[in-house]
Amino acid sequence: MCVTDRLNGLSALITGASSGIGEATARLLASEGAKVALFARREERIVRLAEELGKDALALPGDITSRDDVLSAVEKAVGRFGHIDVLVNNAGIMPLSAIAERRVDDWDRMIDVNIKGVLYAIDAVLPGMLSRDSGHVVNISSLAGWRVSPTSAVYAATKFAVRAISDGLRCETAGKIKVTAIYPGIVETELFEGVSSVAIRDKLEELKDRHAMPASAIAEAILYVVTQPPSVGVNDIIISPPGAP
Repeated sequence: MCVTDRLNGLSALITGASSGIGEATARLLASEGAKVALFARREERIVRLAEELGKDALALPGDITSRDDVLSAVEKAVGRFGHIDVLVNNAGIMPLSAIAERRVDDWDRMIDVNIKGVLYAIDAVLPGMLSRDSGHVVNISSLAGWRVSPTSAVYAATKFAVRAISDGLRCETAGKIKVTAIYPGIVETELFEGVSSVAIRDKLEELKDRHAMPASAIAEAILYVVTQPPSVGVNDIIISPPGAP
């Protein structure tokens, strides 16, 4: 499986690893020699992916909204690999709607997954990273973390929160761990499947057909930041398709 050994000896925990950016990242980091711990709800998918990637891949089924699940997953990953060098905080949902539609359950889910899930994963890996004065947290935000469009207010709020969490963690751990926030535009993932409104989903699918970047493009950005020398920290990367609105 290994194509090069740039990440030989490094271990990474990837949330939302069952598809899209998470799966693409797992494949790319593993191809560069990393040990990868795959965290996601869809057990069959991550088990199959781990089997494909080989002995240095570990499937960790769990729910990112459960702090116990996240803590347990990190404990198992550390037990298998010794430590976690890189956290890729990728799990997220995007059930867009106008605020006036009052889809409060969707708002709660986005806050639980997109904000609390990010914090739970950071909480679980940070003590180990700080004890070694070494580690890298990569948080996947969104272009919505920089600008708000109609129907994206609550989703954007969660992604602005990821930006704030990234900036705060970077300040608090300066000189010890690296923190990178990545802000992708439209990507070929399953993210749109959670949109309840047919009209919004159709519009997003049209944009996706015209402009979407492959998930591998974001994985390549993640590989870039985690292979920088210790003296270089990449704080933020905005990635958008040329010509996209």
